[in-house]
Amino acid sequence: MTAIAALHHPSIAPHDHLRLPARYDHVGSFLRPAYLLQARAQHAKGEIDAAALRKVEDRAITEVVKFQQDVGMKAITDGEYRRTYFHIDFLDQLGGVKTAAPVMIENADGTRSLAPPVMRVIDKVRHDRPIEVDNYLYLQGELSPGSIAKVAIPSPTMLHFRGGRGGISKVAYPELEPVFYDDVARAFGDELKALHAAGCRYVQMDDTNLAYLCDPKMREAARLRGDDPDELPRRYAGFINKLAAHKPADMLLAMHLCRGNFRSTFAASGDYEPVAEALLSEMNLDAYFLEYDDLRSGDFRPLRFLKKGKTAVLGLITTKVGALEDKDDIKRRIEEAAQYAPLDQLALSPQCGFASSAEGNDISWDNQRRKLELVVDVAREVWGDR
Repeated sequence: MTAIAALHHPSIAPHDHLRLPARYDHVGSFLRPAYLLQARAQHAKGEIDAAALRKVEDRAITEVVKFQQDVGMKAITDGEYRRTYFHIDFLDQLGGVKTAAPVMIENADGTRSLAPPVMRVIDKVRHDRPIEVDNYLYLQGELSPGSIAKVAIPSPTMLHFRGGRGGISKVAYPELEPVFYDDVARAFGDELKALHAAGCRYVQMDDTNLAYLCDPKMREAARLRGDDPDELPRRYAGFINKLAAHKPADMLLAMHLCRGNFRSTFAASGDYEPVAEALLSEMNLDAYFLEYDDLRSGDFRPLRFLKKGKTAVLGLITTKVGALEDKDDIKRRIEEAAQYAPLDQLALSPQCGFASSAEGNDISWDNQRRKLELVVDVAREVWGDR
């Protein structure tokens, strides 16, 4: 009996846990329409005010909600249309945090790469006000029956990994343990509670740092600034669990591990083995979105650490280029993954969003649609319409 056939065998009972709304999902961001980019540029120049920009964002979000529902998605986001970057716009609204935008740099060999944003903790980290509640409420109001709103926020680990100890004020935090991690977890937990009170039941955290700890070069960079790359995954597991302890019981909390996605580029390579046990066995999360769109991510052996009751969402369809993957190849890779984790604990998605920043990836709107349609079609053929 193959893994796919076994899933439908009557003797195999599904696990009792917080499930994703479907076996197909997506990471959250979508290409911005030209009129939204134009309005954002006008706002930056002072030609329109924040209220006028928000009206344009509302229009674009209404359209992207319909787009997602038309292709069959159950989990619906606002496309991150109110953000310039997936993480900075959120983190800048936390008390005690100061960020700067990422930039593209020219390498000695003539290639270009992304210099990550600088993130600094300059004071006690705190949740001064709800950040995504108003955005959630607008999104929720646009949904059709049968859909669920998903809110994406950055991972709290970003406030440590990017700068390490040197990026965190020693005046505010003479010692990191436990006060810094407690404060950050509480601030993020307050945001989860505010979203829950507004009706939100599905939140996804976007985390680059655990994926970066799979890359030998970035592991060495962490070591050079005084961190132990072998110890960090477990420290971050404890950090995430502090946040998860604040999560309302009926809220689904997922994490996406991103290897870099700025304008179709990437920042990290390496298989998940260095972080797999801490990530998949120790973190108190409901689902993990894992990038598996090319050889940079390694094989599926790390999935052996996936705990019962958790879901690994396989990011097998790339958002970086427009060429469409072969359906049979995707099914074969799902079969390979099911050798290490039960098929009933797997799902399918694109590897990342289509626009982690407002510029978007080098892909057309039509190809974006076809990618999502492929995700839905393959998932329904493998797992059925559930």
